Amino acid sequence: MTKDNIQNFRETSRAYSDASIFMHEAIARKAGLSSTDHKYLGLILKYESITAGEISKLTGLTTGAVTGLIDRLEKKELIKRQFIKEDRRKVIIIPNVENSMKLLGPVFEELQQKNLALISGFSKKEIETIERYFREATVLMKETADHLNNP
Repeated sequence: MTKDNIQNFRETSRAYSDASIFMHEAIARKAGLSSTDHKYLGLILKYESITAGEISKLTGLTTGAVTGLIDRLEKKELIKRQFIKEDRRKVIIIPNVENSMKLLGPVFEELQQKNLALISGFSKKEIETIERYFREATVLMKETADHLNNP
């Protein structure tokens, strides 16, 4: 690989990252959320239920920041809190998938259609290479975040 290849890859990767951030900012604004709340809602939606402590561990947010996040998302009826009878300090967060999809679904449906049209122009081998890059780059980013959050 040449220096030009590496430089072009870095510039393209940075442009992709920036475009992703700007797109998610716009989606969040359209939905009446902060970009941070929008991204963490996406994380919460991956789970049938999740504890506040697990959110803190996954994100590196302090427990106070997670409480604020939960307060804001609950106010918009995108999640609900469920307290454990045996230990009221422990809170289970249950995503309101229906309300979340009403709010975000139309934007993501259009985006998914456009992405499907884009990737349909790639060969199976090219898609496997792109998937491999994203999987391995995701591991690197998670490792970096973990290292920064837990020095």
